[in-house]
Amino acid sequence: MLPNDTQFKELLLNYSQETNPTVRKQLEDAIWKAYGTENTVLVLDMFGFSLLTRKYGIVHYLSMIRRMQLTVEPIIAGHGGTIIKFEADNCFAVLPDPLSAVRAAITIQHAFAASNLLTSDELDVHVSIGIDYGKILVVNNEDIFGDAVNRACKMGEDIGLAGEVLVTKEAMDHIPVEAKIESKPVELNIGGMSTQAYTIIHRTHLEEEQQ
Repeated sequence: MLPNDTQFKELLLNYSQETNPTVRKQLEDAIWKAYGTENTVLVLDMFGFSLLTRKYGIVHYLSMIRRMQLTVEPIIAGHGGTIIKFEADNCFAVLPDPLSAVRAAITIQHAFAASNLLTSDELDVHVSIGIDYGKILVVNNEDIFGDAVNRACKMGEDIGLAGEVLVTKEAMDHIPVEAKIESKPVELNIGGMSTQAYTIIHRTHLEEEQQ
């Protein structure tokens, strides 16, 4: 479903109906001028939807989604980011730069690791997070589109494991070495294409104490 923006919808419709390549390019440029930005995209996905819903019911899982939302929202805001939307058990957000996004992602993983110590296993929240950087369309802070969105989605929803933060090379290249973000390079298949990325190494205080 497209966001509720009349201008955006009209530009898309005019583009789809236009046969003159020059005019189509002008319409495309108009869309990018009105809605385009270079930004960092963070996509989060919860684990275990099918299993937990089948075992405990949809109300059980919806309650976990609400806990996820209440945990994630202030962390994203605290790192200068904006929640674009919560969709089912996913979160879509933009942040000012890749370093802010990675730090927010690490904080989120630590927050859930800590809260899970206080809940029974069936109520534990586990998430994976994908982060990318690039040129995207942001429409009224209701939705986002672009290759960086697609890749962050793929990493967060389909590839990442519980507790994992995956970041594309394009995003990692914008993170200064002095930030001391620990990571390990990985090769991912995104949309049939080999993509260089990194998995972020993060440890909870409990893990650090056990080492």
